[in-house]
Amino acid sequence: MSQPVADSLIPYDEIVQEALRAVVGRVLGQVSATGALPGEHHFYITFKTQAPGVDIPKRLIERFPDEMTIVIQHRFWDLTVDGERFSVGLSFGGIPSTLVIPYAAITGFHDPAVNFELRFQANDEPGDEPEPHDPPENDAPIATSEDGSNVVAVDFKRKK
Repeated sequence: MSQPVADSLIPYDEIVQEALRAVVGRVLGQVSATGALPGEHHFYITFKTQAPGVDIPKRLIERFPDEMTIVIQHRFWDLTVDGERFSVGLSFGGIPSTLVIPYAAITGFHDPAVNFELRFQANDEPGDEPEPHDPPENDAPIATSEDGSNVVAVDFKRKK
């Protein structure tokens, strides 16, 4: 007879989420340090627009009240990275904007050049799926993952 699994007193899911989000920070930090993306690399970053610490123009929050995807590829400037967040200049509809995005707000990171993707848990409530969102408007259309891609999906659910 097997014993019931005890609830962990160590928050493994939070630790893994934080570590994988740090991957995003490290990658963006390398781009910030060199001032350019290497080779064909480019990034699609999806984040919760209402998450604590997110600072984006009101017009973008109105258009994307839940979640938004940005592209860091050809037209970006002033990429600044620290241990908790990054900021970047992007143009939306010809209007320059500065976005500040904490890593904790990120729900997805994708580099189509090497078919690498990270997905993050956005909330703890089962059945809560993010609202559909428009494709990013600041650059090229979103590339889709094909079977066999390097996708790391982190989808821990806490026991209540």
